[in-house]
Amino acid sequence: MTYQFRALAQQAATAGRISAEEILGLRQTGWADGTMDQGEADAIFQLNDQLSDTGGAEVSGDWADFFVEALTEFVLAGAAPRGFVSDAQANWLIGHLARDGRVETMAELALLERLFDKAERVPEKLKAFALAEIEQTVLEGTGPTRNGGEIAATHITATECALLRKFVFSFAGDTAGGVSQAEAEMLFRIKDATLGAPNAPEWEALFVQGVGNFLMGYNRFEQVSNERAAELDRFMADSSPRIGAFFGRMAKSDLADNFGMAVHKVLGFGRKGTGEQAAHQAEVSARRVTESENAWLQAQVDANGTIDSLEKALLRFIAESEQD
Repeated sequence: MTYQFRALAQQAATAGRISAEEILGLRQTGWADGTMDQGEADAIFQLNDQLSDTGGAEVSGDWADFFVEALTEFVLAGAAPRGFVSDAQANWLIGHLARDGRVETMAELALLERLFDKAERVPEKLKAFALAEIEQTVLEGTGPTRNGGEIAATHITATECALLRKFVFSFAGDTAGGVSQAEAEMLFRIKDATLGAPNAPEWEALFVQGVGNFLMGYNRFEQVSNERAAELDRFMADSSPRIGAFFGRMAKSDLADNFGMAVHKVLGFGRKGTGEQAAHQAEVSARRVTESENAWLQAQVDANGTIDSLEKALLRFIAESEQD
């Protein structure tokens, strides 16, 4: 770390605020040689902590931009191959972010968001940490984000949906591009905690796509027609709130024909076909809801004692997913 960088950081920390000129100075001295070293990265975190304690971190969006850009570059360029976050870097990052037990500033949350967007892979410990933080932010956080959106503790906003989507469908984890059981369970917890709230329209699609991806490795979601939704709702109302009973009755009913035999294919009740059906057999098998997944889904539904509107949307999605 250069003397100039240290002096600028100490000056801003003492003042409890940072100007645009000081941020520019940190950029110029921190990247003067094209890289940022460990000491400089530590100093940036420490300065962010001090600015947050005095309210100075919220004064300038320039600081959040610099914080995110500088530390993303340090983490992704600090190990081989570039773009892969090492276990050591993950431990270092978590240690700084959790200094008081949780992520405290929007700049820190934005750093995690940027890393998950840019990284080729991150360790599962960092992904688990990030998911816990975003869940807590969605359920308890308040205030504006650096991009102008709002975080609210009373309902799910469009900004929170965007954050959740970034983390849940991250390509940086071991289930790259796919949704894990832990992520699907997080979506259920958030759903149960916000039922009846004036949530953003994006929330239903995100919930259905996320859980549907975990169950079937498939995330295309389109709203069904009002008539078809009403037909399926009547079928659900005539069933017990047991997911297995719903699937079994669905497979035997005339309603399955109205869904293009979708449930037969998704759940494996259909006959083996030839031609185009045979060509898609592997894809159909991958989308099949297994007995263990069915039991998992039942446990999630039992958590609130009824099949709520988002769970109905999920069941419609399962039935519709193979129609094409």
